[in-house]
Amino acid sequence: MLAQFGADARLLAGGQSLIPAMRYRLARPGVLLDINPIKELAYLKESDGQLRMGALARDAALEKSPLIGSRYGLIKDVSAIVADPVVRQMGTVVGSLCHSDPAGDWGVAALASRAQMVVRGKGGDRVIDIDDFLVDSFTTAVADGEMAIEVRFPTPGATTAGAYQKIERKVGDFATASAAVQLTLGADGKIAAAGVAIGAAGPKAMRVAQAEQLLNGATPSAAVVRAAAEEARKLSDPTPDGRGSAEFKKDMAGVLVERALRKALQRLGVEGLK
Repeated sequence: MLAQFGADARLLAGGQSLIPAMRYRLARPGVLLDINPIKELAYLKESDGQLRMGALARDAALEKSPLIGSRYGLIKDVSAIVADPVVRQMGTVVGSLCHSDPAGDWGVAALASRAQMVVRGKGGDRVIDIDDFLVDSFTTAVADGEMAIEVRFPTPGATTAGAYQKIERKVGDFATASAAVQLTLGADGKIAAAGVAIGAAGPKAMRVAQAEQLLNGATPSAAVVRAAAEEARKLSDPTPDGRGSAEFKKDMAGVLVERALRKALQRLGVEGLK
């Protein structure tokens, strides 16, 4: 059906972004293709060292999942504060990533986790790193005639932990600023791998590569955390609006990265940074 209707068609999963966009005439698809009857896409499972979520895996399912609660701290953080409880009943993770809203929650978490997207078309499946999948504001690497069917998050080991932080004017509002981190500690106590991303800070969710470079190989300390946070503040290039000035949002990008780093380190048993 996607091949038949082409660019005039839009897929409907949770509809929590698409329907409001249609209401305000920001989106005017000629055809809606409802994938909700495809119950096989509602899965949430671990396989081959990855957590795999199908295109119909709902935010509420993640929020209530014992698996997520016990092993995936970053995903648990996000699932509990996406929009509001009503939206989470229908909203999907894959749908949010396909929407690619720069103020969305899941793009930031996916970048910090180094997630992958699985996209299917007539020619078969493509596995796309999240950095390449999120092209621009409301633009992804999904081509005409394709649909994203799955997102894959690497399963964290015992020495890996993440955290998500955001500020919003009220529950359910878009993020004024947001940050996600994922850290792995080596046997020597140093940071063996780091993922850092910020949201509502530019045209799309952004990886803070300079912060990751600072953290990789470093011994956790207050100075290193502050330096990584400053890299996030410098990279942030937000648009001023009713949620805050550009300078306020830039400052908050740094503040939230610092908070997320400290929370992730606490989850790894590192406290009292000096």
